Amino acid sequence: MARSHEAGIGCLAGGGGGSTVSGMTVGFLGLGVMGQPMAANLARAGTDLIVWSRTDRGDTPPGATRAASVDEVFARAGTVILMLATEQAIDAVLPAEVGGKLVVHMGTTSPEHSERLGARIVAAGGRYVEAPVSGSRGPAEAGELIGMVAGEAEDLSLVRDLIAPLCRQVVDCGAVPGALLMKLAVNTFLISMVTGLAEAFHFAEGHGLDTAVLRQVLDAGPMASTVSRGKAAKIVDSDFAVQAAIHDVLKNNELVVAAARRRGLRSPILDVCRDLYAAAAEHGHAGADMAAVVHAYRKATH
Repeated sequence: MARSHEAGIGCLAGGGGGSTVSGMTVGFLGLGVMGQPMAANLARAGTDLIVWSRTDRGDTPPGATRAASVDEVFARAGTVILMLATEQAIDAVLPAEVGGKLVVHMGTTSPEHSERLGARIVAAGGRYVEAPVSGSRGPAEAGELIGMVAGEAEDLSLVRDLIAPLCRQVVDCGAVPGALLMKLAVNTFLISMVTGLAEAFHFAEGHGLDTAVLRQVLDAGPMASTVSRGKAAKIVDSDFAVQAAIHDVLKNNELVVAAARRRGLRSPILDVCRDLYAAAAEHGHAGADMAAVVHAYRKATH
């Protein structure tokens, strides 16, 4: 598969690969911006996949079976992947009967919620692994995500094979909630970098510079990355088709700030970023790509 122009940023250690887990049915809950291409790659790799989502947009991946309910997924699958948007969504749909099931949490929630979720599942006789991913829709489509996993060693071995078709690399992060804490650290860099990029273009616009030339300089320079090239192109072309939505980035930003406060850590850059993404959302860009944070700057100067 071709490499995406917007690869995720991750902690790189340990290999992914192209294998999948055979001989078992896997459930997948949540077919959103990230979930749909992730489920599609699992089905394409030959996983016996049963999927469920709150809404049916005709997005069931070829080769997968669509379930009528979450209970049906848990009845038929031994391993169930959660790719749901919020903590509230997870808590609302997860059944009480998860005994004998391996639940793999691939979304982004607070580390504290993940710990509670894992404890609930284990108390009910199930097993639990965190496996959040770094990357946006482009890397999800290309199977180029970076996976971060935490949990019991025997479960991690199975999960690494299971998510290999989704990931360029899979990184061990110790015990729960190590993977989600790592994801928040990664997002701290990602959010601050993209916000700084937007500010650079706002500065250039304010001085009457040709932003296409700025893009050319940045793309050729030592600070260039697949993310910076992709987001710079979006700003210059005013193409804010979603790869990672403003509302999702704002949620992640708030998780970072909250986790820092609980630990007594400072987060001055992410404090400012949070306000900028909130402003962009308020100005009608909540569903646009995170590069649309540039509108928060533009609005403030008018």
